Amino acid sequence: MSGHSKWKNIMHKKEKTDAQKAKVFTKIGKEMAIAIREGGADPVSNSKLRDLIQKAKANNVPNDNIDRVIKKFSGDNSVVYDEITYEGYGPSGVAVIVKAATDNRNRTAGEVRHAFDKFGAGLGQNGCVSYLFEEKGVIIIEKSDKIDEDKLMECALEAGAEDFGTEDECFEIYTVPSDLYAVREALEAAGYEIMSAESDMIPQNYITLESEEDLKRMQLLLDTLEDNDDVSEVYHNWEE
Repeated sequence: MSGHSKWKNIMHKKEKTDAQKAKVFTKIGKEMAIAIREGGADPVSNSKLRDLIQKAKANNVPNDNIDRVIKKFSGDNSVVYDEITYEGYGPSGVAVIVKAATDNRNRTAGEVRHAFDKFGAGLGQNGCVSYLFEEKGVIIIEKSDKIDEDKLMECALEAGAEDFGTEDECFEIYTVPSDLYAVREALEAAGYEIMSAESDMIPQNYITLESEEDLKRMQLLLDTLEDNDDVSEVYHNWEE
């Protein structure tokens, strides 16, 4: 399964400006609001909320900010966010999945559709590209001289991981989504520092863009979608 751009995405997140980091937390906060509404405010019993708290911490969100969001959405709150998934095609048939958390479906749908119309090929029906992806838990650990690859792999597999891969800069550990938290906890208990542990949509195959125009349009599509406050995640099978 190795070969997707998860590490590149992590590095991109770390390079964001303060304003961009604030936008990232706004997006995670909306996801947390949905998780609290669906499963309660206790991260011990609400695995989705627990994973989002870890996601926030991985993005350097202060604990006080996380606690404020949990407190805010634990009681009655007038703002209700819905989770929506859009599927479509970018240049040259690149498959794109957009996950959003919004309090205004019409606004978000219009903005997402406009981005696809302007830079991609267009939105499609639900299911038009999702069959090209597989949902997995992905744990990223940065390589270092202190980490023995064989021991890490053994620890991960004993904890319930499905697969183990290695890239130039990192180790990638794959789980079924429901086992992500347990495997991450086991690795942390064994002394490994986790860079990222999130659910991801892994493409079954990738598309390489050849023309400069397609490359430019695809990057503009991704930038426009990721800049949208309602968009929480964007997945694609572009071989960058």
